[in-house]
Amino acid sequence: MNQLHSVDYLVFLVYFITVASYGTWIYYRKKSKTTNAKDFFLAEGSLTWWAIGASLIASNISAEHFIGMSGSGFALGLAISTYEWMAAATLVIVAVFFIPVYLKNKIYTMPQFLSERYNSTVSTIMAVFWLLVYVFVNLTSILYLGALAITSISGIDFGWCIAGLAFFSVLVTLGGMKVIGYTDVIQVGVLILGGLVTTYLALTMVSAHHGDGENVWRGFQLLREKAPTHFHMIFDSTHPYYKDLPGLTVLIGGMWINNLNYWGCNQYIIQRALGADLKTARSGILFAAFLKLLIPVIAVLPGIAAYVLYQQGMFQTEMVDATGVVKPDHAYPTLLNLLPDGLKGLAFAALTAAVVASLAGKANSIATIFSMDIYKKFFNKNASEKGMVISGRVTVVVAMVLGGLVAPMLRSLDQAYQFIQEYVGFISPGVLAIFLLGFFWKRATAGAALAAALLTIPLSALLKFLPVWTNGAFPDYPFLDRMTIVFVALVAIMVILSLLDRRSKTQPRIIEIDPAMFKVSSGFLVGSVLIGGILTALYTVFW
Repeated sequence: MNQLHSVDYLVFLVYFITVASYGTWIYYRKKSKTTNAKDFFLAEGSLTWWAIGASLIASNISAEHFIGMSGSGFALGLAISTYEWMAAATLVIVAVFFIPVYLKNKIYTMPQFLSERYNSTVSTIMAVFWLLVYVFVNLTSILYLGALAITSISGIDFGWCIAGLAFFSVLVTLGGMKVIGYTDVIQVGVLILGGLVTTYLALTMVSAHHGDGENVWRGFQLLREKAPTHFHMIFDSTHPYYKDLPGLTVLIGGMWINNLNYWGCNQYIIQRALGADLKTARSGILFAAFLKLLIPVIAVLPGIAAYVLYQQGMFQTEMVDATGVVKPDHAYPTLLNLLPDGLKGLAFAALTAAVVASLAGKANSIATIFSMDIYKKFFNKNASEKGMVISGRVTVVVAMVLGGLVAPMLRSLDQAYQFIQEYVGFISPGVLAIFLLGFFWKRATAGAALAAALLTIPLSALLKFLPVWTNGAFPDYPFLDRMTIVFVALVAIMVILSLLDRRSKTQPRIIEIDPAMFKVSSGFLVGSVLIGGILTALYTVFW
Protein backbone atom coordinates (compact mmCIF):
# COMPACT_ATOMS: atom_id res chain seq x y z
CA MET A 1 0.00 0.00 0.00
CA ASN A 2 1.15 3.54 -0.73
CA GLN A 3 1.10 4.69 2.86
CA LEU A 4 3.25 4.77 5.96
CA HIS A 5 2.32 3.26 9.30
CA SER A 6 2.93 4.45 12.85
CA VAL A 7 6.29 2.70 13.18
CA ASP A 8 7.42 4.24 9.86
CA TYR A 9 6.55 7.71 11.05
CA LEU A 10 8.37 6.99 14.31
CA VAL A 11 11.54 6.00 12.43
CA PHE A 12 11.28 9.11 10.29
CA LEU A 13 10.67 11.29 13.36
CA VAL A 14 13.83 9.93 14.99
CA TYR A 15 15.75 10.83 11.81
CA PHE A 16 14.24 14.33 11.67
CA ILE A 17 14.91 15.07 15.36
CA THR A 18 18.46 13.72 15.10
CA VAL A 19 19.36 15.88 12.11
CA ALA A 20 17.65 18.98 13.53
CA SER A 21 19.25 18.58 16.98
CA TYR A 22 22.71 17.85 15.61
CA GLY A 23 22.46 20.76 13.18
CA THR A 24 21.41 23.12 15.96
CA TRP A 25 24.26 21.90 18.19
CA ILE A 26 26.78 22.38 15.40
CA TYR A 27 25.44 25.84 14.65
CA TYR A 28 25.81 27.11 18.21
CA ARG A 29 28.97 25.17 19.09
CA LYS A 30 30.87 26.41 16.06
CA LYS A 31 29.12 29.73 15.63
CA SER A 32 31.49 32.59 14.88
CA LYS A 33 31.55 35.51 17.26
CA THR A 34 31.16 37.75 14.21
CA THR A 35 28.83 37.30 11.27
CA ASN A 36 31.36 36.23 8.64
CA ALA A 37 30.27 35.67 5.04
CA LYS A 38 33.06 33.19 4.22
CA ASP A 39 32.27 31.28 7.39
CA PHE A 40 28.58 31.11 6.43
CA PHE A 41 29.12 30.17 2.77
CA LEU A 42 32.28 28.04 3.04
CA ALA A 43 32.71 26.99 6.69
CA GLU A 44 36.32 28.14 6.32
CA GLY A 45 38.66 25.78 8.16
CA SER A 46 35.82 24.07 10.04
CA LEU A 47 35.14 20.88 8.07
CA THR A 48 37.13 17.69 8.63
CA TRP A 49 38.10 15.36 5.77
CA TRP A 50 35.29 12.94 6.56
CA ALA A 51 32.75 15.78 6.70
CA ILE A 52 33.98 17.09 3.33
CA GLY A 53 33.77 13.63 1.74
CA ALA A 54 30.34 12.90 3.19
CA SER A 55 29.05 16.33 2.19
CA LEU A 56 30.31 15.88 -1.39
CA ILE A 57 28.33 12.65 -1.68
CA ALA A 58 25.26 13.91 0.18
CA SER A 59 25.09 16.93 -2.08
CA ASN A 60 25.57 14.80 -5.18
CA ILE A 61 23.26 11.89 -4.34
CA SER A 62 19.60 12.76 -4.42
CA ALA A 63 16.28 11.52 -5.71
CA GLU A 64 17.72 11.85 -9.21
CA HIS A 65 19.88 8.85 -8.27
CA PHE A 66 17.44 6.81 -6.21
CA ILE A 67 14.59 7.44 -8.64
CA GLY A 68 16.18 8.63 -11.89
CA MET A 69 19.24 6.34 -11.92
CA SER A 70 17.19 3.39 -10.72
CA GLY A 71 14.77 4.12 -13.56
CA SER A 72 17.66 4.12 -16.02
CA GLY A 73 18.80 0.84 -14.46
CA PHE A 74 15.35 -0.57 -15.26
CA ALA A 75 15.52 0.73 -18.84
CA LEU A 76 19.13 0.20 -19.89
CA GLY A 77 20.92 -1.61 -17.05
CA LEU A 78 24.24 -1.43 -15.24
CA ALA A 79 25.77 0.80 -17.92
CA ILE A 80 24.23 3.86 -16.26
CA SER A 81 26.68 3.18 -13.40
CA THR A 82 29.40 4.68 -15.58
CA TYR A 83 28.34 8.11 -14.28
CA GLU A 84 29.24 6.97 -10.76
CA TRP A 85 32.30 4.84 -11.44
CA MET A 86 33.91 7.31 -13.83
CA ALA A 87 33.14 10.00 -11.27
CA ALA A 88 35.39 8.15 -8.80
CA ALA A 89 38.31 8.44 -11.26
CA THR A 90 37.39 12.07 -11.94
CA LEU A 91 37.49 12.94 -8.24
CA VAL A 92 41.09 11.73 -8.07
CA ILE A 93 42.00 14.02 -11.00
CA VAL A 94 40.20 16.95 -9.36
CA ALA A 95 42.01 16.36 -6.06
CA VAL A 96 45.41 16.30 -7.75
CA PHE A 97 45.10 19.10 -10.31
CA PHE A 98 42.07 21.34 -9.62
CA ILE A 99 41.90 21.79 -5.84
CA PRO A 100 45.54 22.95 -5.48
CA VAL A 101 44.91 25.73 -8.02
CA TYR A 102 41.82 26.97 -6.18
CA LEU A 103 43.39 26.86 -2.73
CA LYS A 104 46.72 28.37 -3.83
CA ASN A 105 44.91 31.33 -5.39
CA LYS A 106 42.33 31.69 -2.60
CA ILE A 107 39.38 31.05 -4.89
CA TYR A 108 36.01 30.90 -3.09
CA THR A 109 33.54 30.90 -6.00
CA MET A 110 33.79 29.80 -9.60
CA PRO A 111 32.77 33.26 -10.93
CA GLN A 112 35.54 34.74 -8.75
CA PHE A 113 38.07 32.56 -10.56
CA LEU A 114 36.74 33.74 -13.92
CA SER A 115 36.81 37.37 -12.79
CA GLU A 116 40.42 37.16 -11.59
CA ARG A 117 41.68 35.06 -14.51
CA TYR A 118 39.73 36.78 -17.30
CA ASN A 119 37.40 39.70 -16.53
CA SER A 120 34.10 40.59 -14.87
CA THR A 121 32.10 40.20 -18.10
CA VAL A 122 33.00 36.51 -18.44
CA SER A 123 32.42 36.06 -14.71
CA THR A 124 28.97 37.65 -14.76
CA ILE A 125 27.76 35.76 -17.83
CA MET A 126 28.78 32.42 -16.35
CA ALA A 127 27.36 33.35 -12.93
CA VAL A 128 23.98 33.99 -14.58
CA PHE A 129 24.24 30.69 -16.52
CA TRP A 130 25.02 28.79 -13.33
CA LEU A 131 22.20 30.40 -11.38
CA LEU A 132 19.67 29.60 -14.11
CA VAL A 133 20.81 25.97 -14.42
CA TYR A 134 21.02 25.46 -10.65
CA VAL A 135 17.52 26.84 -10.03
CA PHE A 136 15.57 25.72 -13.10
CA VAL A 137 17.25 22.37 -13.88
CA ASN A 138 18.93 21.02 -10.76
CA LEU A 139 16.81 22.42 -7.93
CA THR A 140 13.53 21.76 -9.72
CA SER A 141 14.46 18.20 -10.76
CA ILE A 142 15.58 17.33 -7.22
CA LEU A 143 12.31 18.66 -5.78
CA TYR A 144 10.23 16.91 -8.46
CA LEU A 145 11.88 13.50 -8.11
CA GLY A 146 11.98 13.72 -4.33
CA ALA A 147 8.29 14.59 -4.14
CA LEU A 148 7.47 11.85 -6.68
CA ALA A 149 9.23 9.24 -4.54
CA ILE A 150 7.79 10.39 -1.24
CA THR A 151 4.21 10.64 -2.47
CA SER A 152 4.59 7.17 -4.05
CA ILE A 153 5.49 5.50 -0.76
CA SER A 154 3.54 7.64 1.68
CA GLY A 155 0.40 8.71 -0.13
CA ILE A 156 1.05 12.32 0.91
CA ASP A 157 -0.12 14.84 -1.69
CA PHE A 158 2.56 15.71 -4.29
CA GLY A 159 2.28 19.44 -3.61
CA TRP A 160 2.66 18.98 0.13
CA CYS A 161 5.73 16.79 -0.48
CA ILE A 162 7.37 19.59 -2.45
CA ALA A 163 6.49 22.13 0.24
CA GLY A 164 7.79 19.90 3.04
CA LEU A 165 11.08 19.13 1.30
CA ALA A 166 11.62 22.80 0.49
CA PHE A 167 10.88 23.86 4.07
CA PHE A 168 13.15 21.23 5.66
CA SER A 169 15.95 22.12 3.22
CA VAL A 170 15.67 25.83 3.93
CA LEU A 171 15.99 25.17 7.68
CA VAL A 172 19.24 23.25 7.13
CA THR A 173 20.63 25.76 4.62
CA LEU A 174 20.03 28.85 6.76
CA GLY A 175 22.55 27.50 9.28
CA GLY A 176 25.36 27.88 6.75
CA MET A 177 27.94 25.49 5.32
CA LYS A 178 29.10 24.15 8.71
CA VAL A 179 25.62 22.90 9.52
CA ILE A 180 25.22 21.50 6.01
CA GLY A 181 28.62 19.80 6.08
CA TYR A 182 28.26 18.07 9.44
CA THR A 183 24.59 17.12 9.11
CA ASP A 184 25.50 15.62 5.73
CA VAL A 185 27.48 12.97 7.62
CA ILE A 186 24.21 11.76 9.17
CA GLN A 187 22.39 12.15 5.87
CA VAL A 188 24.94 9.97 4.05
CA GLY A 189 24.78 7.30 6.74
CA VAL A 190 20.98 7.20 6.55
CA LEU A 191 20.79 7.18 2.74
CA ILE A 192 23.40 4.41 2.39
CA LEU A 193 21.77 2.28 5.11
CA GLY A 194 18.29 2.82 3.68
CA GLY A 195 19.57 2.22 0.15
CA LEU A 196 21.23 -1.06 1.11
CA VAL A 197 18.00 -2.23 2.79
CA THR A 198 16.09 -1.61 -0.46
CA THR A 199 18.74 -3.41 -2.53
CA TYR A 200 18.61 -6.35 -0.11
CA LEU A 201 14.82 -6.50 -0.46
CA ALA A 202 15.00 -6.35 -4.26
CA LEU A 203 17.58 -9.12 -4.60
CA THR A 204 15.92 -11.45 -2.08
CA MET A 205 12.59 -10.85 -3.82
CA VAL A 206 14.09 -11.98 -7.13
CA SER A 207 15.57 -15.05 -5.46
CA ALA A 208 12.32 -15.95 -3.69
CA HIS A 209 10.27 -15.41 -6.84
CA HIS A 210 12.36 -18.08 -8.58
CA GLY A 211 12.04 -20.56 -5.72
CA ASP A 212 15.51 -20.14 -4.22
CA GLY A 213 14.52 -18.58 -0.91
CA GLU A 214 15.68 -15.19 0.31
CA ASN A 215 19.27 -15.39 -0.90
CA VAL A 216 20.95 -12.10 -1.81
CA TRP A 217 23.80 -13.59 -3.80
CA ARG A 218 21.45 -15.93 -5.67
CA GLY A 219 19.25 -12.93 -6.43
CA PHE A 220 22.21 -11.15 -8.03
CA GLN A 221 23.09 -14.27 -10.04
CA LEU A 222 19.50 -14.46 -11.28
CA LEU A 223 19.64 -10.84 -12.41
CA ARG A 224 22.61 -11.70 -14.61
CA GLU A 225 20.90 -14.84 -15.90
CA LYS A 226 17.48 -13.31 -16.59
CA ALA A 227 18.67 -9.91 -17.87
CA PRO A 228 22.13 -10.50 -19.42
CA THR A 229 21.75 -7.46 -21.70
CA HIS A 230 21.44 -5.28 -18.58
CA PHE A 231 24.98 -6.14 -17.47
CA HIS A 232 27.07 -4.59 -20.23
CA MET A 233 28.91 -1.35 -19.47
CA ILE A 234 29.84 -0.56 -23.09
CA PHE A 235 27.11 -0.39 -25.76
CA ASP A 236 27.74 -0.90 -29.48
CA SER A 237 26.06 1.25 -32.13
CA THR A 238 23.17 -1.23 -32.55
CA HIS A 239 22.10 -1.02 -28.91
CA PRO A 240 18.69 0.68 -28.46
CA TYR A 241 20.17 2.99 -25.79
CA TYR A 242 23.41 3.77 -27.64
CA LYS A 243 22.41 7.44 -27.84
CA ASP A 244 22.30 7.63 -24.04
CA LEU A 245 25.66 5.91 -23.51
CA PRO A 246 27.59 5.84 -26.80
CA GLY A 247 30.20 3.08 -26.55
CA LEU A 248 33.74 4.07 -25.61
CA THR A 249 32.67 7.70 -25.21
CA VAL A 250 31.92 6.83 -21.58
CA LEU A 251 35.61 5.96 -21.07
CA ILE A 252 37.55 8.33 -23.33
CA GLY A 253 35.10 10.99 -24.55
CA GLY A 254 32.22 13.12 -23.40
CA MET A 255 31.86 11.44 -20.01
CA TRP A 256 35.13 13.07 -18.93
CA ILE A 257 33.87 16.49 -20.02
CA ASN A 258 30.65 15.91 -18.10
CA ASN A 259 32.43 14.74 -14.95
CA LEU A 260 35.37 17.15 -14.93
CA ASN A 261 32.96 20.05 -15.28
CA TYR A 262 30.64 18.70 -12.58
CA TRP A 263 33.28 17.77 -10.01
CA GLY A 264 35.97 20.34 -10.81
CA CYS A 265 34.21 23.52 -12.01
CA ASN A 266 30.90 23.34 -10.15
CA GLN A 267 30.30 25.66 -7.20
CA TYR A 268 27.65 23.31 -5.86
CA ILE A 269 30.21 20.53 -5.44
CA ILE A 270 33.66 22.04 -5.13
CA GLN A 271 32.49 24.53 -2.49
CA ARG A 272 32.80 21.82 0.17
CA ALA A 273 36.57 21.73 -0.19
CA LEU A 274 37.32 25.42 -0.77
CA GLY A 275 37.42 26.29 2.93
CA ALA A 276 39.94 23.55 3.88
CA ASP A 277 43.70 23.13 3.64
CA LEU A 278 45.07 21.03 0.76
CA LYS A 279 45.68 17.82 2.73
CA THR A 280 42.21 17.86 4.29
CA ALA A 281 40.53 18.71 0.99
CA ARG A 282 42.33 15.91 -0.86
CA SER A 283 41.55 13.35 1.84
CA GLY A 284 37.88 14.32 1.77
CA ILE A 285 37.69 14.07 -2.00
CA LEU A 286 39.38 10.65 -1.98
CA PHE A 287 36.89 9.47 0.64
CA ALA A 288 34.07 10.66 -1.63
CA ALA A 289 35.61 8.72 -4.54
CA PHE A 290 35.43 5.47 -2.55
CA LEU A 291 31.81 6.19 -1.58
CA LYS A 292 31.03 6.79 -5.26
CA LEU A 293 31.94 3.19 -6.06
CA LEU A 294 29.11 2.04 -3.79
CA ILE A 295 26.30 4.11 -5.30
CA PRO A 296 25.33 1.75 -8.17
CA VAL A 297 24.73 -0.98 -5.57
CA ILE A 298 22.03 1.08 -3.90
CA ALA A 299 20.69 2.96 -6.93
CA VAL A 300 21.07 0.79 -10.05
CA LEU A 301 20.67 -2.81 -8.87
CA PRO A 302 17.13 -2.20 -7.52
CA GLY A 303 16.12 -0.88 -10.95
CA ILE A 304 17.48 -3.99 -12.69
CA ALA A 305 15.71 -6.18 -10.13
CA ALA A 306 12.43 -4.37 -10.81
CA TYR A 307 12.97 -4.97 -14.54
CA VAL A 308 13.47 -8.72 -14.03
CA LEU A 309 10.39 -8.96 -11.82
CA TYR A 310 8.37 -6.91 -14.30
CA GLN A 311 9.42 -9.29 -17.10
CA GLN A 312 8.25 -12.16 -14.88
CA GLY A 313 4.76 -10.65 -14.62
CA MET A 314 5.04 -8.56 -11.44
CA PHE A 315 4.35 -4.81 -11.11
CA GLN A 316 2.24 -4.77 -14.28
CA THR A 317 0.04 -1.97 -12.96
CA GLU A 318 2.62 -0.09 -10.85
CA MET A 319 5.10 0.37 -13.72
CA VAL A 320 2.56 1.52 -16.31
CA ASP A 321 0.81 4.89 -16.44
CA ALA A 322 -2.83 5.54 -17.37
CA THR A 323 -2.02 5.57 -21.09
CA GLY A 324 -0.31 2.17 -20.97
CA VAL A 325 3.26 3.53 -21.23
CA VAL A 326 5.95 1.89 -19.08
CA LYS A 327 7.49 4.48 -16.70
CA PRO A 328 11.01 3.41 -15.65
CA ASP A 329 11.16 6.06 -12.92
CA HIS A 330 8.38 4.19 -11.07
CA ALA A 331 10.75 1.27 -10.39
CA TYR A 332 12.27 2.46 -7.10
CA PRO A 333 9.03 3.72 -5.48
CA THR A 334 7.37 0.42 -6.44
CA LEU A 335 10.03 -1.53 -4.56
CA LEU A 336 9.84 0.78 -1.54
CA ASN A 337 6.14 0.05 -1.18
CA LEU A 338 6.97 -3.62 -0.56
CA LEU A 339 9.20 -2.93 2.45
CA PRO A 340 7.87 -4.08 5.83
CA ASP A 341 6.78 -1.54 8.44
CA GLY A 342 9.73 0.20 10.05
CA LEU A 343 12.09 -0.53 7.17
CA LYS A 344 9.79 1.46 4.93
CA GLY A 345 10.21 4.35 7.35
CA LEU A 346 14.00 3.93 7.12
CA ALA A 347 13.85 4.00 3.32
CA PHE A 348 11.56 7.03 3.55
CA ALA A 349 14.12 8.74 5.79
CA ALA A 350 16.94 7.76 3.40
CA LEU A 351 15.15 9.32 0.45
CA THR A 352 14.36 12.43 2.43
CA ALA A 353 17.98 12.63 3.60
CA ALA A 354 19.24 12.41 0.04
CA VAL A 355 16.83 15.05 -1.22
CA VAL A 356 17.28 17.47 1.67
CA ALA A 357 21.08 17.24 1.64
CA SER A 358 21.19 17.83 -2.09
CA LEU A 359 18.71 20.70 -1.95
CA ALA A 360 20.59 22.34 0.93
CA GLY A 361 23.91 22.09 -0.88
CA LYS A 362 22.44 23.44 -4.10
CA ALA A 363 20.66 26.30 -2.33
CA ASN A 364 23.83 27.27 -0.46
CA SER A 365 25.77 27.42 -3.72
CA ILE A 366 23.06 29.52 -5.37
CA ALA A 367 23.23 31.88 -2.39
CA THR A 368 27.03 31.99 -2.53
CA ILE A 369 27.21 32.86 -6.22
CA PHE A 370 24.40 35.40 -6.05
CA SER A 371 25.66 37.14 -2.91
CA MET A 372 29.38 37.23 -3.74
CA ASP A 373 29.28 37.61 -7.51
CA ILE A 374 26.01 39.43 -8.24
CA TYR A 375 24.70 41.22 -5.13
CA LYS A 376 28.01 42.61 -3.86
CA LYS A 377 29.26 43.43 -7.36
CA PHE A 378 26.17 45.13 -8.81
CA PHE A 379 23.66 45.93 -6.07
CA ASN A 380 25.64 46.83 -2.95
CA LYS A 381 29.39 47.17 -3.43
CA ASN A 382 29.79 48.22 0.20
CA ALA A 383 27.77 45.33 1.62
CA SER A 384 28.87 44.34 5.11
CA GLU A 385 29.58 40.76 6.17
CA LYS A 386 26.20 40.67 7.90
CA GLY A 387 24.52 42.07 4.81
CA MET A 388 26.07 39.35 2.66
CA VAL A 389 24.75 36.65 4.97
CA ILE A 390 21.26 38.20 4.93
CA SER A 391 21.41 38.35 1.13
CA GLY A 392 22.39 34.67 1.07
CA ARG A 393 19.51 33.63 3.32
CA VAL A 394 16.96 35.60 1.30
CA THR A 395 18.34 34.03 -1.89
CA VAL A 396 17.92 30.55 -0.40
CA VAL A 397 14.23 31.17 0.25
CA VAL A 398 13.57 32.76 -3.16
CA ALA A 399 15.39 29.98 -5.04
CA MET A 400 13.48 27.28 -3.18
CA VAL A 401 10.13 28.95 -3.88
CA LEU A 402 10.98 29.21 -7.59
CA GLY A 403 12.08 25.58 -7.67
CA GLY A 404 8.88 24.50 -5.95
CA LEU A 405 6.73 26.37 -8.47
CA VAL A 406 8.52 24.92 -11.52
CA ALA A 407 8.99 21.33 -10.26
CA PRO A 408 5.46 20.05 -11.10
CA MET A 409 6.09 20.88 -14.78
CA LEU A 410 8.54 17.96 -15.03
CA ARG A 411 5.84 15.29 -14.63
CA SER A 412 5.98 14.33 -18.32
CA LEU A 413 9.53 12.93 -18.06
CA ASP A 414 10.25 9.19 -18.38
CA GLN A 415 13.94 9.14 -17.41
CA ALA A 416 14.66 12.31 -15.47
CA TYR A 417 18.30 11.39 -14.88
CA GLN A 418 19.09 11.49 -18.60
CA PHE A 419 17.18 14.77 -18.96
CA ILE A 420 19.32 16.38 -16.27
CA GLN A 421 22.59 15.12 -17.77
CA GLU A 422 21.73 16.26 -21.29
CA TYR A 423 20.60 19.79 -20.54
CA VAL A 424 23.30 20.55 -17.97
CA GLY A 425 25.63 19.35 -20.74
CA PHE A 426 24.73 22.38 -22.85
CA ILE A 427 27.08 24.57 -20.80
CA SER A 428 29.57 21.92 -19.62
CA PRO A 429 31.87 22.04 -22.70
CA GLY A 430 32.25 25.81 -22.51
CA VAL A 431 32.83 25.88 -18.77
CA LEU A 432 35.50 23.16 -18.89
CA ALA A 433 37.29 24.76 -21.86
CA ILE A 434 37.39 28.12 -20.09
CA PHE A 435 38.66 26.63 -16.84
CA LEU A 436 41.28 24.26 -18.25
CA LEU A 437 42.85 26.89 -20.49
CA GLY A 438 42.56 29.40 -17.68
CA PHE A 439 44.46 27.05 -15.36
CA PHE A 440 47.22 25.83 -17.57
CA TRP A 441 47.68 28.21 -20.53
CA LYS A 442 48.90 31.67 -19.72
CA ARG A 443 47.97 33.12 -23.13
CA ALA A 444 44.24 32.35 -22.92
CA THR A 445 42.51 35.74 -23.16
CA ALA A 446 39.32 37.21 -21.78
CA GLY A 447 37.99 37.68 -25.31
CA ALA A 448 38.52 33.98 -26.05
CA ALA A 449 36.80 32.99 -22.80
CA LEU A 450 33.87 35.31 -23.57
CA ALA A 451 33.47 33.68 -26.99
CA ALA A 452 33.40 30.20 -25.41
CA ALA A 453 30.87 31.34 -22.80
CA LEU A 454 28.56 32.79 -25.42
CA LEU A 455 28.89 29.91 -27.90
CA THR A 456 28.54 26.86 -25.66
CA ILE A 457 24.73 26.88 -25.52
CA PRO A 458 24.12 27.85 -29.20
CA LEU A 459 26.57 25.20 -30.49
CA SER A 460 25.10 22.53 -28.21
CA ALA A 461 21.55 23.44 -29.26
CA LEU A 462 22.55 23.52 -32.94
CA LEU A 463 23.95 19.98 -32.81
CA LYS A 464 20.86 18.76 -30.96
CA PHE A 465 18.22 20.28 -33.23
CA LEU A 466 19.91 20.26 -36.68
CA PRO A 467 18.91 16.61 -37.32
CA VAL A 468 15.27 17.61 -36.75
CA TRP A 469 15.47 20.77 -38.83
CA THR A 470 17.17 18.92 -41.72
CA ASN A 471 14.91 15.84 -41.53
CA GLY A 472 17.83 13.61 -40.67
CA ALA A 473 20.29 14.96 -43.24
CA PHE A 474 22.57 16.09 -40.40
CA PRO A 475 23.91 13.33 -38.10
CA ASP A 476 22.02 12.90 -34.83
CA TYR A 477 24.93 12.54 -32.42
CA PRO A 478 24.48 11.13 -28.88
CA PHE A 479 24.55 13.97 -26.38
CA LEU A 480 27.85 12.85 -24.85
CA ASP A 481 29.43 12.97 -28.33
CA ARG A 482 27.89 16.39 -28.90
CA MET A 483 29.63 17.54 -25.72
CA THR A 484 32.97 16.28 -27.08
CA ILE A 485 32.45 18.03 -30.43
CA VAL A 486 31.47 21.32 -28.79
CA PHE A 487 34.36 21.11 -26.30
CA VAL A 488 36.96 20.53 -29.02
CA ALA A 489 35.47 23.32 -31.15
CA LEU A 490 35.50 25.78 -28.25
CA VAL A 491 39.08 24.93 -27.26
CA ALA A 492 40.13 25.50 -30.89
CA ILE A 493 38.26 28.82 -31.01
CA MET A 494 39.82 29.95 -27.72
CA VAL A 495 43.33 29.01 -28.88
CA ILE A 496 42.92 30.79 -32.24
CA LEU A 497 41.45 33.95 -30.72
CA SER A 498 44.14 34.04 -28.03
CA LEU A 499 46.97 33.60 -30.54
CA LEU A 500 45.52 36.33 -32.75
CA ASP A 501 45.55 38.74 -29.79
CA ARG A 502 49.07 40.17 -29.63
CA ARG A 503 48.55 41.24 -26.03
CA SER A 504 48.35 37.59 -24.98
CA LYS A 505 52.13 37.26 -25.40
CA THR A 506 52.83 39.80 -22.70
CA GLN A 507 49.91 39.32 -20.30
CA PRO A 508 51.11 38.29 -16.82
CA ARG A 509 50.30 34.92 -15.28
CA ILE A 510 47.37 35.85 -13.08
CA ILE A 511 46.67 32.40 -11.69
CA GLU A 512 49.65 31.17 -9.70
CA ILE A 513 50.81 27.65 -10.60
CA ASP A 514 53.59 25.83 -8.74
CA PRO A 515 54.43 22.29 -9.96
CA ALA A 516 55.18 21.28 -6.37
CA MET A 517 51.54 21.74 -5.39
CA PHE A 518 50.53 18.81 -7.61
CA LYS A 519 52.58 16.35 -5.57
CA VAL A 520 50.50 13.96 -3.45
CA SER A 521 51.15 12.03 -0.25
CA SER A 522 51.93 8.31 -0.30
CA GLY A 523 48.58 7.57 1.39
CA PHE A 524 46.68 9.46 -1.30
CA LEU A 525 48.65 7.66 -3.99
CA VAL A 526 47.82 4.25 -2.53
CA GLY A 527 44.12 5.15 -2.34
CA SER A 528 44.13 6.40 -5.93
CA VAL A 529 45.79 3.23 -7.22
CA LEU A 530 43.24 1.14 -5.31
CA ILE A 531 40.37 3.04 -6.94
CA GLY A 532 41.98 2.57 -10.35
CA GLY A 533 42.31 -1.17 -9.73
CA ILE A 534 38.68 -1.53 -8.66
CA LEU A 535 37.47 0.36 -11.74
CA THR A 536 39.62 -1.75 -14.04
CA ALA A 537 38.17 -4.92 -12.50
CA LEU A 538 34.57 -3.65 -12.80
CA TYR A 539 34.88 -2.68 -16.45
CA THR A 540 36.69 -5.93 -17.26
CA VAL A 541 33.99 -8.09 -15.67
CA PHE A 542 31.01 -6.12 -17.00
CA TRP A 543 32.39 -4.94 -20.36
